[in-house]
Amino acid sequence: MTTRILICDDSALARKQMARALPEGLQADVSYAHDGKEALVKLRKHEAELMFLDLNMPEVDGYQVLEQIRKEDLPVMTIVVSGDIQPEARERVKKLGAIDFIKKPTETSTVVRLLMDYGVYRPGDIEDAALQDASLRSTGSTAPEISVSLNDYLQEISNVAMGRSSDLLARLLRVFVKQPIPKVAFLANSELHMAISSVSDSDTYSAVCQGFTGAGIAGEALLLFADASFKDMAEMLHYENLEGEAVNVEVLMDMSSILFGAFLKGIGDQLDLKLGLGHPTVLGQHRQITELLDHHSAREEQLLCIEICYTLEDRDIECDMLILLTEDSVPFLEDRLQYLVD
Repeated sequence: MTTRILICDDSALARKQMARALPEGLQADVSYAHDGKEALVKLRKHEAELMFLDLNMPEVDGYQVLEQIRKEDLPVMTIVVSGDIQPEARERVKKLGAIDFIKKPTETSTVVRLLMDYGVYRPGDIEDAALQDASLRSTGSTAPEISVSLNDYLQEISNVAMGRSSDLLARLLRVFVKQPIPKVAFLANSELHMAISSVSDSDTYSAVCQGFTGAGIAGEALLLFADASFKDMAEMLHYENLEGEAVNVEVLMDMSSILFGAFLKGIGDQLDLKLGLGHPTVLGQHRQITELLDHHSAREEQLLCIEICYTLEDRDIECDMLILLTEDSVPFLEDRLQYLVD
């Protein structure tokens, strides 16, 4: 009997990885949904019995899909597959009805174990049936071919790395970090301020940067911290003094250490390389974004920019992280992508 499986993820790379993680002996009809809205349409038509669901998606996210499944009593088993590995995220999806949780990137051994635990797959079943029925000898899980772009690749590995940095921040501060969708774009140095989606003209920020290099890759990480968030952040970090320039610099350095270290290690692990970090440098304090990014404007080079806006639930705290990769890094990334999808 064929199991109808739906893989719901806005990332083409993640959909491809999830499909590849399915065991070869599994008789399955695999289909895809590019977002939560499309998944709900398919589920209402009873097109799937098992769904692998991402959490971090535009418009209708994974949490909303789970809520709607429960509200409409849709008959599907749901396993969440996410880069958001915060303990609170796991607890929330279980309460909403997910039967299990898999962290990204997916591994076949983990998927096989879960499918066996829930009675979807038993090794040997398809092989035994094939001995009796020649029509089954070439069957297995089937799915349409998926093409993956460089932007999609970078967005997905950033999503996984962001999950690690958010998890570290959540554990240290005992908070829930809301997971945005990483934004990836090629921008000229003079256009970097356009990458900051959460900034208004009246906001002032302070910034710290830190260079990094690896075999075939180089760039700079920037943390832009809203001045209005400093006092609350100092309180959460349990500083004795909550205000003053020295405290602000300490907050910048502590936050950059937490976020840069975990994020860049997450990127390096997925690219199979070790990234070396330079010394952090304060770019400026209490200034507008365009001023803080002035040191880039004189250079004509195009940069590959990854933007992530971290926000803490129920707290008036926000900070933006930009990962700026040099043009020379692009060939290396394209080679890694080709190796991954072949």
